[in-house]
Amino acid sequence: MKARHLLPAALLTLTACTTGPTLETQGTVTAPPGDSKHLTIGTAGFTESDLLAQMYALLLDQAGYRTKILSVTNRELYEPALEAGQIDVVPEYAATFADWLNAKANGPDAPPVGSPDLATTMTALRRLAAPRGLTVLDPGKAVDQNAFAVTADYARQHKLRTLSDLGAAKLPVRLAAGDECVQRPYCEPGLKKTYGIDITAVDPKGVGTTQSKQAVQNGQDQMVLTTTTDATLDAFGLVLLADDKHLQNADYIVPVVNRSRAGSTGVTKALGALNTVLTTSDLASLNQQVDSWRRLPKDVAKNYLVSKGLLRP
Repeated sequence: MKARHLLPAALLTLTACTTGPTLETQGTVTAPPGDSKHLTIGTAGFTESDLLAQMYALLLDQAGYRTKILSVTNRELYEPALEAGQIDVVPEYAATFADWLNAKANGPDAPPVGSPDLATTMTALRRLAAPRGLTVLDPGKAVDQNAFAVTADYARQHKLRTLSDLGAAKLPVRLAAGDECVQRPYCEPGLKKTYGIDITAVDPKGVGTTQSKQAVQNGQDQMVLTTTTDATLDAFGLVLLADDKHLQNADYIVPVVNRSRAGSTGVTKALGALNTVLTTSDLASLNQQVDSWRRLPKDVAKNYLVSKGLLRP
């Protein structure tokens, strides 16, 4: 369940009138990393972001910081607030955030810098983040990428485990996805070019929606565009096909911090502990506990960290 919070008036004022500090006025780039003991953790307001923010807060609290969580539901608002130090830490997605910062710096038509290669993506992301006074911490094991699923019966019938298998099978595929899929390189064009999959039509029912998954479940469509942390696939009898040729970008989860307030080794160490345990399948399971079992993100986050020995009971 998504937590909602009202934005402070100061944050609304800042985000309404600016896209963040200009590169010329930022003094945080060369300043020593800050270590404020009062930190605001930002969340984008959807389940996964809420869970990550709660885990960040719990780990930082245990490390001696005092934290609060602020939900700001779009990047256009929370990223400038992060630059300004009104938000100190946010969970982000490496390739998506790299492309967003690149478009902000170089215009909406700038070629994307995110790629399927994590090292390349992180290099580009850190290069774009640093002039804005932001530090990107190390990614962990968990990745939330676009992914494609078919029914388990369909996969067994045609001996499919990967997208390459589907391409080699030369099966006609009607794809349930967002209407933008017909143009996005990671979707229909990429499936055709990279894997040779015969996409006969895109059924515009949305990315990972119930309607999309039901359309595949009942045989109206053969495949659905969803994400690697979709926790509801089993309920629809669906399985993911592996992106074995790495069509999708490296959207590994990374903490991004305001360097002048949260760039210290204390923050880095506290949040880095999560990298040793959190996997993509863990994150899918945590999402399921909130979305399907109606548990509170804070309770789910705490139980997970305790179970992994990262948080004292």
